[in-house]
Amino acid sequence: MLERGVRVVLVTGPESATLESIGRVLVEERLAACVNVIPGVTSVYRWEGEIRTDSEALAVIKTTEDRVQAARLRVAELHPYEVPEFVALEVIEGSPAYLQWVRESVATGGGDG
Repeated sequence: MLERGVRVVLVTGPESATLESIGRVLVEERLAACVNVIPGVTSVYRWEGEIRTDSEALAVIKTTEDRVQAARLRVAELHPYEVPEFVALEVIEGSPAYLQWVRESVATGGGDG
């Protein structure tokens, strides 16, 4: 089944606790159905003219196309980084029941499953 409405968003942060806090807000405000926080990510990147390597955590956020921009703005408000990563990926295919749960979870009055 092709899917056009669900998105997976990647956000890195300085540690798991920060991303867990952001994730809780996103889920409470129905901007995300689920946020997985993965600790122990090593990021190699260029910042202010130098190459850096840092230990970070990664949040994998499941939401819908129509909630992505609101989620992006909320992450920007809550995130400690000057330029937080926020990359939304289109879900092309997935389990129909799971994708329906994502859609219901971010809808006003949506599902709890």
